[in-house]
Amino acid sequence: MKLLVHVIKARDLPAVDVNGSSDPYVRLQLGKHRAKTKIVKNSLNPVWDEEFSFGVGDLNEELSISVVVGDILGKVKVPMSKVMDADGLSLGTQWYQLQPKSKKAKIKSSGEICLTIYFSHNDSCTNETPTGYQSCSDDLTSSSDKSFELTRDPPLPSSNGQMESSSLSVVEESEFPEDKSDAPSFVHRLFQYFSGRNIDVASTSSSDIDIKEDKPETTVTPEVSENQARDASSKMTFEELLKVMESKDQGGEIPENLPGGVLIDQSYVASPGELNSFLFSPTSNFLQSLADLQGTTGLETGPWRPEYDGKNLKRVITYIKAASKLVKAVKATEEQTYLKADGKAYAVLSSASTPDVPFGKCFKTEVLTCILPGPDLPSEEPSSRLVISWRMNFVQSTWMKGMIENGARQGLKDSFAQYAYLLSQNVKPVDLKDTGSSKEQILASLETEQESDWKLAVRFFGNFTVISSVIVGLYVMVHILLTEPSKIQGLEFRGLDLPDSIGEVVVCGVLVLQGERFLGMVGRYLQARKQRGCDHGVKAQGDGWLLTVALIEGSNIAAVDSSGYSDPYVVFTCNGKTKTSSIKFQTPDPQWNEIFEFDAMDDPPSMMNVNVYDFDGPFDEAVSLGHAEVNFLKSNTSELADIWIPLQGKLAQACQSKLRLRVFLNNTRGTKVVTDYLTKVEKEVGTKINMRSLQTNSTFQKIFSLPPEEFLINDFTCQLKRKMSLQGRLFLSPRIIGFYANFFGQKTKFFFLWEDIEDIQVAPPSFLSMGSPGLLIILRHGRGLDAKHGAKSLDQDGRLTFHFQSFVSFSVANRTILALWKTRSLSPEQKVQIVEGESEEKTLQSEDSGSFLGIEDAKMSEVFSSTVPVAINSLMELFEGNSLERKVMGKAGSVDYSVTPWEAVKPDVWQRKIHYKLDKTISSYEEKRPALSKNFH
Repeated sequence: MKLLVHVIKARDLPAVDVNGSSDPYVRLQLGKHRAKTKIVKNSLNPVWDEEFSFGVGDLNEELSISVVVGDILGKVKVPMSKVMDADGLSLGTQWYQLQPKSKKAKIKSSGEICLTIYFSHNDSCTNETPTGYQSCSDDLTSSSDKSFELTRDPPLPSSNGQMESSSLSVVEESEFPEDKSDAPSFVHRLFQYFSGRNIDVASTSSSDIDIKEDKPETTVTPEVSENQARDASSKMTFEELLKVMESKDQGGEIPENLPGGVLIDQSYVASPGELNSFLFSPTSNFLQSLADLQGTTGLETGPWRPEYDGKNLKRVITYIKAASKLVKAVKATEEQTYLKADGKAYAVLSSASTPDVPFGKCFKTEVLTCILPGPDLPSEEPSSRLVISWRMNFVQSTWMKGMIENGARQGLKDSFAQYAYLLSQNVKPVDLKDTGSSKEQILASLETEQESDWKLAVRFFGNFTVISSVIVGLYVMVHILLTEPSKIQGLEFRGLDLPDSIGEVVVCGVLVLQGERFLGMVGRYLQARKQRGCDHGVKAQGDGWLLTVALIEGSNIAAVDSSGYSDPYVVFTCNGKTKTSSIKFQTPDPQWNEIFEFDAMDDPPSMMNVNVYDFDGPFDEAVSLGHAEVNFLKSNTSELADIWIPLQGKLAQACQSKLRLRVFLNNTRGTKVVTDYLTKVEKEVGTKINMRSLQTNSTFQKIFSLPPEEFLINDFTCQLKRKMSLQGRLFLSPRIIGFYANFFGQKTKFFFLWEDIEDIQVAPPSFLSMGSPGLLIILRHGRGLDAKHGAKSLDQDGRLTFHFQSFVSFSVANRTILALWKTRSLSPEQKVQIVEGESEEKTLQSEDSGSFLGIEDAKMSEVFSSTVPVAINSLMELFEGNSLERKVMGKAGSVDYSVTPWEAVKPDVWQRKIHYKLDKTISSYEEKRPALSKNFH
């Protein structure tokens, strides 16, 4: 007989690691048999969902279950006698409180663990015929402590050809002096259960007791009952099985997304039940259609069967995966288990094993499919949200773990991209325009009530400080009216009345301090009236990228005043433009419902900074209550439509402060914005840039997981220099610069924002770069940490440095990168100054827009003239990029002076670019050509 233990999950485990999490696993022991589960990384509420079986030979044994994170966090002990005495030999699914390892343990609360413990009914000795009992009893008595011996007479044939049951005789205990125990043996208990009879042990004075058996045709063995249950479940439809599971649902929460990442997060116009039936019903052809699309063959789908008394459903699917470039066609076995089904939400865990692939016996691929209620639609149609996440479950340790995970990640993304495509062909996805979260509907639903001056005054002055100041002031005024003028004495003179005692000095000081605080609050009130809702409702102007932010509310805003409350207001900053909200006084949970529209921007924004300050009067410095960043490249439009943003900072993190925002980014120019941007870049670079195809842009967006509005400008083949150089491609877009390489399936990719770049330098040619210069890109302090794995070094100031070399055309790549960086990094004021400067003087035309004006035609004003007694060749060394030129420019006040080599752009015309810093970043071009006197100028 076997004991089955299903380890499901745990909750509220104590944090052991310094990062506030743990890596727990479960260790089980019964007698000499031991087992353990997999390790769940970084989780205080882990889910294992693993089943173990143990052979049982003694009812006095205990099952020991321990949750381990380095050391034992807590344990549970379950006696076998308790399981045997339970109804149906099963304790069911229960939560067990974990007990500390010892009474002196520092951690008293060890959490809980959910287990299912029961005896298996499937045994070879459970047979319907009486002869089966004979063999069963013989086997069991030979391997147990013989406190009773069970014997049977030979069976006699009955008149109808059936075997008749003979009586059992129980030999009294005195015949076996070696066993003095009064308790029934394990064999006796098992025989009782499987024979379906009640055996009563008489007193020691009785020698034999005849026990009448039931008729064989009325005996129901566990095997028969289980077969009947299977037959009954096989006759039930999928919907009926789900209803049984829904009726036994205990209201638990939907499992959290698996740590591997989210593969699909999309809403569909269908109820959760309809979407669940379409994906998992045996009558649905979705699985077969997906197999045909992916080239999968030999698909065999097993029926759904109830488990654990109908609390779960499980089925097994087998198929042959199509061959790939690296792996041949292999057979896969997938187990799908319903973890939750309550009619409103569903969770299905799929565990696929492919033992024929390299290292296939070391891991299983687990995919969690969650179907949740979706957003409300204006058409009042039902909707559901589909979230699919994954992880790799390594059942054995292997040094190829990283490569296996990376390969599985890309394979799953490609596979579920086809999954999402096929699903969208059958079930309509929810468009943002169709939801009640569209921009116009959301903004129309926000109603801002302007707080009246009377309510604002009550909120400001309705506190102890003001009330006590008024009472003390009235008290002093009444005292002055009731007292007579004092006589002039001491150092007093007419017009100067000094205090006559220490008590009067103290009272005067208290009155002055009280009056100062009162007048300060009056000043804050007047300033607050002036500053209420200063940017709310101001409409955006212009044509381009329009950013609209709806500030809804805040939660748990930190308090810095002695009153325990704060006066928060929010400042939004994007592309150098700021918007300020109104001040909400004396509240930790402010309600704003304010709308802010930024004027149209030529370039799409990358980041929006959100800062929360405490208002403390017009003359005091604002105290930061927290800050956050909204990254438009890492968040899609649907996520930003309604989002809670946690605030960063010591005060904010201590109070768990957060803001609720609704952010909308729209482009009013359509596809024209791409052509306009490329034209502007062409003018800066001086080279024709072709617009990329939709397929190329889609691939670029897929590689770096970018939103659909991001488009590719140019890409260059280059080499990333680090400890081990890596050949790949450098991608340039309006907001990012990204690198991607695929080295025998090992993919390396990263990107960072143009605004994160602090400096770009030209690295001198080297032997490894094949004589071509390189580019050193230095990021600002604390920026680009997501791309740290691609950095060459980290300098002493905490700045990441990236080194790119071996460009096919260094000049084009250098000019393009510098032009895009200048466009994104310059402030609006600097851009205005550059435009004004270009309008005042005629600039050199590019090779695409016309010919270069000769020196004799150029109108230039003379700013310096001098005669130097040196040869012209020696003087021209000032323009060769050597140490003399750097020394002269350093004396002139240039900082970080760098030059590019001279390049021929036309016959007899060479050009180079210099870059240096004064009070701001300045870039300029220089050209040289033969002068009329045949001397260089």
